[in-house]
Amino acid sequence: MNMEDKLISSENVAGKVVLVTGAASGIGEQISYEYARRRARLVLVDIRGDRLGRVVRNVKNLGSPDVIAIAADVSKVEDCKRFIDETVKHFGQLDHLVNNAGIARLKLFEEDESVSEFPRDVNFWGTVYGTHFAIPHLRKSYGKIIVIASGLGKSSKAALISFYETLRCEIGWGIGITIVTPGLINSELTQTVAAKAAIGFLDFVPMASSERCGKAIVRSACRGDKYLTEPSWIKSLYLLKILCPELIEYTNHIALMKNLKKTGNQ
Repeated sequence: MNMEDKLISSENVAGKVVLVTGAASGIGEQISYEYARRRARLVLVDIRGDRLGRVVRNVKNLGSPDVIAIAADVSKVEDCKRFIDETVKHFGQLDHLVNNAGIARLKLFEEDESVSEFPRDVNFWGTVYGTHFAIPHLRKSYGKIIVIASGLGKSSKAALISFYETLRCEIGWGIGITIVTPGLINSELTQTVAAKAAIGFLDFVPMASSERCGKAIVRSACRGDKYLTEPSWIKSLYLLKILCPELIEYTNHIALMKNLKKTGNQ
């Protein structure tokens, strides 16, 4: 336990049940490892079921006493109901729900005939569906919801901030909600060409490691923080956006157009 956890009351999650979506790689994988170090029991959910076996072995080696893996598509409401039901059937409870699954896909709004239903279904509804089915169980355990929203880019992820702030008012004090707004994290998601273009200024902004981000998220959730921005220096960009919004908009536009050419979309 680090000094920050010693100074601030932190929940002991040993033996508690934690469900992580998007657990097969990136931030979700590292969140799973950090919970395992704290000896939580884990439910690992990802659409790429064939990639969960490696993560299962790793979390067991790190100290998780019981782990199950569930292949599921969070954009499908029936899949979300299924993985919550399977969790409660196996463990009898649910203590933390980590809504991490997400995708990045680049397409100009005016050129997208489908208005990008797929990213919205995964990034927004894929989080909302699971939360809906988990709430009755989280009420019983006085549990927590951790939602990975968006610090930079991805409007479908950014919409989660408003949703969960409203939900926090609705459900009151019985369930804690930690809203995470990550900056640029070195993960499988941010290494795709589309993701680089969508983020815009990825070329000259340093990225934090997914391991560091995962540890910070679990630490923040166990403390019961309402918000976490990781890495913390990203907050300075919010101030810059307030003081000089035109500069941020211009920089994003130039970077986006530049990267669109790289992907052949312009």
